[in-house]
Amino acid sequence: MKHVLLSVAIAVSFAAAPALAHEKAQGAAAQAAPASDPALKDVIAVAEKFGAALKAADMATVSSLLDERVLILETGGAERSREEYLGHHAIADAAFLGGATITTQRRHGAVHGDTAWLASESEIATGKGTGSKTVSSTETLVLQRTAGTWRIVHIHWSSRPKKAARS
Repeated sequence: MKHVLLSVAIAVSFAAAPALAHEKAQGAAAQAAPASDPALKDVIAVAEKFGAALKAADMATVSSLLDERVLILETGGAERSREEYLGHHAIADAAFLGGATITTQRRHGAVHGDTAWLASESEIATGKGTGSKTVSSTETLVLQRTAGTWRIVHIHWSSRPKKAARS
């Protein structure tokens, strides 16, 4: 558990630094690297593989990408291990994402040694006709590299109904 908490604490401190810098120097460039940064290539590949596996309900792949002590926070709840997530919420996540169209709008992140974070903003559209809905979604992943392999040690998901465009 110390491993996960340390990774989360590191990620939060890295993530907070750009926000604090922005407050001090209005308009200054963020410290987070855009998704095009080559240092993020492998981290983004893990994130995309995880998202595709969850959408396809491929729980074996989902499991292989999560650290056994992963901490997942969503909608005020927490799952504190890979087994807890796979035994509960992963099934509902896969069902929700299965027929959805997911459009990633922005990604930023950073790699600091064997720890990395990746923040994504997306739109998720589900259903058709009057049953359709679109949500704005944010995802923060914290990954730890062990023996050359990136594993997800923390996920924070947040979403809300997409606001209608102003005319």
